[in-house]
Amino acid sequence: MTVSDQTIVDQPVVRTAGRWAVTAVFFLNGLTLSTYIVRAPSIKDAHQLSDGRFGLTGLLFAGAALACMQFVGPLTARVGARAVLRVTLAVMPLLLAGIAVAPGPWWFAALATLLGAVHGTTDAAMNTSAVAVERRAGRPVLNGCHAAWSISAVVAALSTAALAHAGVSLAAHLVTAGALLLAAGLALGPRLVPENGRGEAEAGDAAGQDGTAGPRTGWSGALIVLGLTATAIMVYEGAVLGWGGIFLHQERHAGLSLAAAAITAYTGGQTAGRLVGDRLTGRWGGNALFRLGAAIAAGGFAFAVLTPHPAAAVAGFALAGLGASVLIPLTFSAVGRLRGAPAATLISRLTTFTYTGILLGPALIGWVADQVGLAVTMAALIPLPLVVALAPRPPA
Repeated sequence: MTVSDQTIVDQPVVRTAGRWAVTAVFFLNGLTLSTYIVRAPSIKDAHQLSDGRFGLTGLLFAGAALACMQFVGPLTARVGARAVLRVTLAVMPLLLAGIAVAPGPWWFAALATLLGAVHGTTDAAMNTSAVAVERRAGRPVLNGCHAAWSISAVVAALSTAALAHAGVSLAAHLVTAGALLLAAGLALGPRLVPENGRGEAEAGDAAGQDGTAGPRTGWSGALIVLGLTATAIMVYEGAVLGWGGIFLHQERHAGLSLAAAAITAYTGGQTAGRLVGDRLTGRWGGNALFRLGAAIAAGGFAFAVLTPHPAAAVAGFALAGLGASVLIPLTFSAVGRLRGAPAATLISRLTTFTYTGILLGPALIGWVADQVGLAVTMAALIPLPLVVALAPRPPA
């Protein structure tokens, strides 16, 4: 077998290995963060934190994540996403375990802040890695990666509920989870496919000569449009996840179990859509699928908000999740097609926009609902996915 024959044989293997490795990174990152989130009530009780002090810890977590996102892009462009991820996949589980045995509230706040910083770094780096794998493979992979993140949240919620029911302590749970996640991260690191970070940077520098964007900052008109698109999507998602159940209980007088089913229906639809999203992207194209998904999301959300029947509203939320499932993955993919800066820098900028939407969305909706009522506020958000669909996008 000649060298060229060997290359032809090995190339599909490399592409497949890279795809599954980066998908596993999304799963491990989601599992780590979701385990921390679902254990939050136990952590709050363990340190006897007031609502205000626990909320402050959440702000420190988010602030550290946002701050690190401003620096991880240039770092990833210089050393590669693989190198960054091999470090963060080892550090995050240690911080998770450390939170379980923190000797006091100040230690907990410090470790939670560090966890936010490392999570923000991981989030930007893993999306950069996924974009690089997508380019190398010549096929969509972002939806599958985000589906793995969604599945990890379900796994964390179900496993935590089972362990809590069995009487497993907070410390035993998080220390064991941290050890398992550490072993998985160390095993996964060498399997990540190194991307050509230097080549991407050079291409970005050349592209930056046309005035599209500075190669160091990565800010451009196209990026800002896509970033605002991502912020709007996350505000919409915050409306469902943060307020959907409250809306059904408060405005439609649904029971607590049925109200909670709205969130389950949305996340279930979202996970199902992401599992087939890459296949549909390859068939129809990313931009066409994005606009179709936005239309379905708007229709499902409108039905959920406007129907007077709570059970029917749950079905509407499931349809909304199905439509919205592809919007964020396809936005990351679109940013990866922009020119003017290394992909790592562009992805880190987009991640800043998504986190802004996550942080501001639920709070903004709550403030507006105080002024005009929750029903009116939710109804006003119905056109949001359609507005997002009209935003210009780079050619697929």
